[in-house]
Amino acid sequence: MATEQASERRAAHLRSITVTSLASIAGIVAAFVSAAVVGTTDVAAKDQMGLAIMLAFVVVQIPLLRFIGYELDGVKDHLFVAFMTFSLWFITWGILLMNHVQV
Repeated sequence: MATEQASERRAAHLRSITVTSLASIAGIVAAFVSAAVVGTTDVAAKDQMGLAIMLAFVVVQIPLLRFIGYELDGVKDHLFVAFMTFSLWFITWGILLMNHVQV
């Protein structure tokens, strides 16, 4: 009985780590893709295409997580994935834009 509880906690912890890591990495990759496609000029900072690229990365993650075997249980999980991806994208792309990094 104690072994089953420990196993369930381990599986839940592994799921949390996987979902958070995938969302974070997707946000960082989305920022680099945004910088490569849109650019890092002052005009590029106002282009909506960067946001569309980030949204595409959010949409792609949902089936990918299901393929891996992790079911998202409702709105809370979907919002978490979207928020983490957006946050890392915003920070990373902001750094790339401020430094005019050429990707």
